[in-house]
Amino acid sequence: MSNIVLIGMPGSGKSTLGVLLAKALGYSFIDTDLIISRKANKTLQQILDTDGLESFLELEEQVGYELKCDKTVIATGGSMVLSSKAMQNLSLDATVVYIDVPFDEIKRRVTNIKTRGIAFHKNETLETVYESRKPLYEKYADITVNVSDEGQSVEETVSELAESLK
Repeated sequence: MSNIVLIGMPGSGKSTLGVLLAKALGYSFIDTDLIISRKANKTLQQILDTDGLESFLELEEQVGYELKCDKTVIATGGSMVLSSKAMQNLSLDATVVYIDVPFDEIKRRVTNIKTRGIAFHKNETLETVYESRKPLYEKYADITVNVSDEGQSVEETVSELAESLK
C-alpha cells in the first residue's frame, strides 16, 4: 500500500487527521481542496460562487484523476466520491479510509455551510448531502473509522488508524 486516501463529510476531520497520520507514518500529506484552490487561484467558496457547482466538481474530478503520489496521506474534499473516475485513480495502490462521523456531530462542527466551500446544490441541506454521500463513502472505503463524539481525542483516533494500517 503506497497511499492512504481519507474520505468523509466536510467537518469529519480529514485534513486534521491526515496531517497527524502522515507524521505518524512518515508519509507526505496532500489536501486536494488546497490543490483545487491553487489551480483556480480562488478559494473553494469563490469557485462555487463565481464558476458554479458543475465547474467545481469538474475541477475536483480532474485533480483526483490526475493526482500521482507515493507514500502520501491524501485528504479529499467531501464531494470527491461523486466522481468514480477520480476515486478509481485515487484508490489505485491505496487504502481508502472513510472517516465516519455521526450527522449530529457534523452539524455541530459545520456551522459555516454557506461560506466553507461545500459542494451542494441550492435545494440541498447538510443533512440531504450527508444522506446521499454516506453510501458512496461506504462503497469506496477499505477501512471505516467511526468517530463518535464520545470524547476520543484526535491523537487516539490517529493511533488507532495507524495501527489498523500496519
